[in-house]
Amino acid sequence: MPENNLDPGSPAAGSSGQDDQNQRYWFHILTQDTPAARNLHAAKLVDKAWQQGDRVCIVCDTAGHAEELDDLLWNLSPDAFIPHSVVPDSAATCTDPVGILLCPPVAEDWDTVIILSATLPAGADRFKRLALVAHNDPAVLDQARSHFKQLRALGIEPRVHDQRKRG
Repeated sequence: MPENNLDPGSPAAGSSGQDDQNQRYWFHILTQDTPAARNLHAAKLVDKAWQQGDRVCIVCDTAGHAEELDDLLWNLSPDAFIPHSVVPDSAATCTDPVGILLCPPVAEDWDTVIILSATLPAGADRFKRLALVAHNDPAVLDQARSHFKQLRALGIEPRVHDQRKRG
């Protein structure tokens, strides 16, 4: 089975015969410095993973941020619809293939987890695929570096997609 590649600008990567845990973790750093750019990038990742058949969640911290993501997913493409719902707490169940979570994700419930929250979920090494998305803002980059260090402490070396280095 091919392994999903969560670079929204490239096709899915084929299986190379390696079962490399680190290839399931991505760290995206955007050139833009706005939350809107970060949300749009996350929405494109959601769309790509969902199109590949994954159950996908975006983890965020506030109801306001969840509402922004909800609006974005409704309007991402004029000719497509991404079935999704907002999950306000751990007691709620998401029956849609895409969830916007205001609570920690359960690894067994999701194929792809996209982190926009200030806290890396516990057990991050148990997720099938995980993407961290940071826009080029000092506070967000510091938060993302903290997440990156936490993943390294778990023995995970995420694949970095630093768009700031593209010329």
